[in-house]
Amino acid sequence: MYKKFRTLGTFILPVIFIVYLSGCSLLYSNELIVNRYADALLTKNNELQFRFRINNELLNGQQLYKVKVTIHDDKLARAIGKREIIYGEEQVQNGDYIESKGLLEKYIFMDPLPLKVDLHIQELRKMIEHDQAVSIEVFNDKEVLGRAYLTNFSSEL
Repeated sequence: MYKKFRTLGTFILPVIFIVYLSGCSLLYSNELIVNRYADALLTKNNELQFRFRINNELLNGQQLYKVKVTIHDDKLARAIGKREIIYGEEQVQNGDYIESKGLLEKYIFMDPLPLKVDLHIQELRKMIEHDQAVSIEVFNDKEVLGRAYLTNFSSEL
């Protein structure tokens, strides 16, 4: 009897493990803001550029939306000179909007923002990757559609 359970366990456990691992990738594909493609880039000109990918398929029929980048760290906000940056393409009465038609995923490269105060690369990396200094929010006039913290940092220096 024990031998049957052991034999059955050796076949079932690996199958459960494989199903679990393959299911983990589904979590990433169902994100509105695809965080593994979201990062802050420090350019050669000492500018900070925010780049991320929006999964338009998950907007559930929303045609227009805005993307807001919020700086939560006071030191980084002083260096950039702004606490919030809103990004969009299509002009409407209440601000800039992005249209969700077209590709399933849209890459957004915000204009680089010059740093008014020099920050060390490692300090910037720590702020962004560990201290949740920057968040991205996708919203329309009625509700917030998605929110994520920016956790990736890269540099051209």
